[in-house]
Amino acid sequence: MDQTQSYPVTLYIYDMSRGMARQLSPIMLGRQLDGIWHTAIVIHGKEFFFVGEGINNCPPGGTPLGEPDSTVDLGSTEVPEDVFMEYLFSLAESTYGADKYNLFEHNCNTFSNEVAQFLTGTKIPSYITDLPSEVLSTPFGQALRPLLDSLVINPGGNNITGQR
Repeated sequence: MDQTQSYPVTLYIYDMSRGMARQLSPIMLGRQLDGIWHTAIVIHGKEFFFVGEGINNCPPGGTPLGEPDSTVDLGSTEVPEDVFMEYLFSLAESTYGADKYNLFEHNCNTFSNEVAQFLTGTKIPSYITDLPSEVLSTPFGQALRPLLDSLVINPGGNNITGQR
């Protein structure tokens, strides 16, 4: 009888603003934002995330961001590490290459959401995925968009394809 192994899948959530969004967003945007979210998926003893240089990984909590502000248990998967890495390499060659990063439309949270669904069938919390549209729906967000579109977030880690 085959015994299938199960692997825990965790979402790591970081506030890139370190609390400043909560303080300044009512003044700047006219609405409360609790944070500017960076997310990563932790599975098979590594933290995986998408940044301006592509898909990266590091030991859990091993970026300069330190430990996550919060975590969400996304459940478990039966996807073994070798199959998962093949999946990531295919993403890196197609939709998550370095040239595909966009702060508002194709970012770490888009990646985390897609990978979470692949592994567990579960989406990441909507307060994270809805943040870009919330910001862009404000006059200040629209005014800042040209500047923000040129930003690339890179909290470190090792690129899975070995490219920088």
